[in-house]
Amino acid sequence: MPGPSLPALFLSHGAPLFAIDAGTSGPALTRLGRQLRELAGPGLRGVVIMSPHWMARTPAVMSNPQPETWHDFGGFPPELYRLAYPAPGAPALAAEVAGLLRKQGIEAQADPKRPFDHGAWVPLMHLFPEADVPVVELALPAGWGPAQVYAMGQALQPLRERGVLLVGTGSMTHNLSEFFGGQREPAPYVVEFSRWVEDALQRGDLDALLDYRTRAPHAQRAHPSDDHFLPLFFALGAGGLRQGEPARAGYATREVMYGILAMDSFALPALEQAA
Repeated sequence: MPGPSLPALFLSHGAPLFAIDAGTSGPALTRLGRQLRELAGPGLRGVVIMSPHWMARTPAVMSNPQPETWHDFGGFPPELYRLAYPAPGAPALAAEVAGLLRKQGIEAQADPKRPFDHGAWVPLMHLFPEADVPVVELALPAGWGPAQVYAMGQALQPLRERGVLLVGTGSMTHNLSEFFGGQREPAPYVVEFSRWVEDALQRGDLDALLDYRTRAPHAQRAHPSDDHFLPLFFALGAGGLRQGEPARAGYATREVMYGILAMDSFALPALEQAA
């Protein structure tokens, strides 16, 4: 008997400080993780996660059986560098990922030495704090646009029926030039951009989302570069979003941290529709 169909997730990981300054979003992800465990039961095989902090010239899949925790940032409090996320890798699942991509004409190279970058381990330490679920990272190919990244998620959809959680992680807004501006209340542009995305998502307006650079309010300010937004399209493809079909996404958090980092995270479809 096949197990329940798992949703795809988009998780905002914000700044590295999210590991120790969790706000309300960290506990929200922990609750989401518990719900996912209840849904999957013993059939939770692993996580495949796309992080913008692994960009490669061509598609690549982590095949490292025991990835190290990489503190790929500087200038933060010492306690941040003492954290580790010792989840195992999953070489067999990595081969499965590469095979599904290949079926759709996407050749992906295995990387047996890749560590966990903070785009992966920071949100996962909140989602699955026990670090007992095997994890495979998927590189974000440099120069790829929303439609191409969406197609990668589409290619891996079958894994949702095989006990695998598909995750895109980035940030709903990511203008780090404003990070040290001392903003406390959510900046209006952050809220307007985030809610535009949610509205388009819930309406199933995939065309608008793929063309967000020209259609979304404040798109350039919210994302001076699109690397932290592109993993959202991996989640949309993996979650089966289609043009004109309401998404019924289930939001875990809509918190805004430091006034400018929207921490929106959601399951697609919502958990009550996923099984």
